[in-house]
Amino acid sequence: MRTDRIFARLDREPEPPKIEIPRMSRHRVVLFGATMAFYLAIVVAVLASSWLVELDWKVMLYRPYEQWPQLHAFLDYFVVLGQRGPTAVMVMAWLGWRSWRQHTLRPLLTLGAALLLLNMTVGAVKLGLGRLGPHYATHIGSAELFAGGDIFPSGHTANAVVTWGILAYLATTPRARRWLSVISAMVALGVGATTVYLGTHWVSDVLLGWAAGLLILLALPWVEPLIARAEAFVFAVREKVRERRRTRGASVPVPVPAPVAPAMVPQRGHDADDALVREPVGAAAGSRGPGRPLPARPHQPARSERPPVVPPGTRRSPHAERSPRTAPARPLGG
Repeated sequence: MRTDRIFARLDREPEPPKIEIPRMSRHRVVLFGATMAFYLAIVVAVLASSWLVELDWKVMLYRPYEQWPQLHAFLDYFVVLGQRGPTAVMVMAWLGWRSWRQHTLRPLLTLGAALLLLNMTVGAVKLGLGRLGPHYATHIGSAELFAGGDIFPSGHTANAVVTWGILAYLATTPRARRWLSVISAMVALGVGATTVYLGTHWVSDVLLGWAAGLLILLALPWVEPLIARAEAFVFAVREKVRERRRTRGASVPVPVPAPVAPAMVPQRGHDADDALVREPVGAAAGSRGPGRPLPARPHQPARSERPPVVPPGTRRSPHAERSPRTAPARPLGG
């Protein structure tokens, strides 16, 4: 009985919840401005080869991956939570199910817009500065900029902030938003620290990656009108396609099979059968002589109407030309 109730509840399509779309409030604008200032400060510090670059080299020469080798195997798998491909597939599957249940495309469109902004902003800075990673550094104390690299800012860190932070951004209740914000922040911090431990990024790469991902999440309310227009356009195209299919299906006539008439078998009446029985075949054959065949008679179609009824008492003998077998006639005499 309990299982039937569960399946009945799953089969029932819920109404789309009243989702409160975040707006660009004053608090969010202030936080966005502070994060942007932090972002620019890190870029300037790396360009000027300041104390931040010295910290990068100290951590790199310390070689954290050699200090705690027992953590290396676990952290190799944990850092996958920052890779764009696996994380995008996992989050997209969850948001796709939500879109289907809530009859809205906003979760998927928001994720797509966030990843597009991430690729454009982070990718442009990576290619523009061209910084080399710790394993490919050539001069101790150098910032290793404009050398053809692509690790500044950290893509793993920025992707972890955006991909897991989008779940908190799209939460429908304040409680879920708080819990998801804490979980996504822990995952993003852990992924960034893991890249430093493995020696694939500088400390400054991770700091700039956190700032880049947070800027995208804070700027999403500015993209919400564009997301709403895209959703309305997709639904309008879907309705046009459905209407075209309905019109096409109604215009094509359905062939109706013609009724099959039953086969009519001609039947002979009882009077015709009686006439055939009453005909003296033997007498007719004897009058033509033995051994002589009957002359061929032309084929006559069977008459479907009933033969006329002869009044009783006037029926002639079937062989009137033959004299009856009686006593010979007496001569008339006197």
